[in-house]
Amino acid sequence: MRAGLRLARSGRACTGGGVLLSSGDTVRSLRGLLSRLGSVRPVEGAPPDAGSPPAPEDHTIVTSKGLQKFLSHLQTRPAPVLLDLGPVVGSNVAFFGEHLNCKFLVEDLLADLERHTHGGPPEAFPAFLSRRFALAEGAVDGVLLWDLYDYLDRPSAQALATTLVRLLRPDGALLGFFSNANQAGSGCTKFIVLDESHVRQRSHASAVVRQASLQNRDIIKMFDGLRVSDAFLLKTGRREMLFRKGGGGRPII
Repeated sequence: MRAGLRLARSGRACTGGGVLLSSGDTVRSLRGLLSRLGSVRPVEGAPPDAGSPPAPEDHTIVTSKGLQKFLSHLQTRPAPVLLDLGPVVGSNVAFFGEHLNCKFLVEDLLADLERHTHGGPPEAFPAFLSRRFALAEGAVDGVLLWDLYDYLDRPSAQALATTLVRLLRPDGALLGFFSNANQAGSGCTKFIVLDESHVRQRSHASAVVRQASLQNRDIIKMFDGLRVSDAFLLKTGRREMLFRKGGGGRPII
C-alpha cells in the first residue's frame, strides 16, 4: 500500500508536508529527515520479507503481538493521528506513514527528561508534563509510549497518564512497554520497528536512569479511563500492554 506521509509537531499543522520536530525544525522529506538523524543502517530502513522474521543479528529482536494489534486497530481509521513519545527513528517514520497514512506527531519526552535531569528540580517535571502538549482533548488516535514509564518517577508517570487519557479519542489506542524488576538501572532503549510484528530493542547512552518497575495494578490505576485490551510478555522480560479508551468488552487484567 502506498500512502502519503503527513507529519507534524503536536499542536501545529505542518503545511506542505514534512515532519516538524520538537526542536521546531521542519524536514520536508524522509531523505531530509534521515540526513538530520545521521547514518541509518540499511536493515532499519528495509523491512524483512513478509511472513518471515528478521535475521536474528542479536538477541534484541522481539516479536511484538501488541504492535500487530495496535496497527490493526488504527488501520480501521482514515488518516489517524499518531503520537510518538520516543526518539525520532527514520525507519519508524517511514513504516507508520506507509501502513497508516497517518499524521505523525513526534515528541521526544526522553530528551525532555534528560534535559531536566541536568537542571530542574524533580518536583517540577510532573507539572511540565501536564502542560507539555498543545493539543485539544481527543485529538489523538494512537500513542506510542514505548518504555518511557521505566524512567519516570510516580508523580511524573501519573501526570503523563492523565494527560494522555485526555488526548486520546474515544476508542483510541496506546501501546506501552514496561520493564520487570531485573531491568531496573539499565540504560535507555530505542525501539526500531522492522515489520508488523518484529521490533529491535537497541540500548543507547543517556543520562536518565531506570526507576523501580511498576506493578500491573499500578499502571492500570494510573491510566484511569483506559482499559487493557491485550497484554503480552516479551522474551526480553518486558511487559507489552495495549490500552483502549472506552469501547466494549472487559479489561483482560
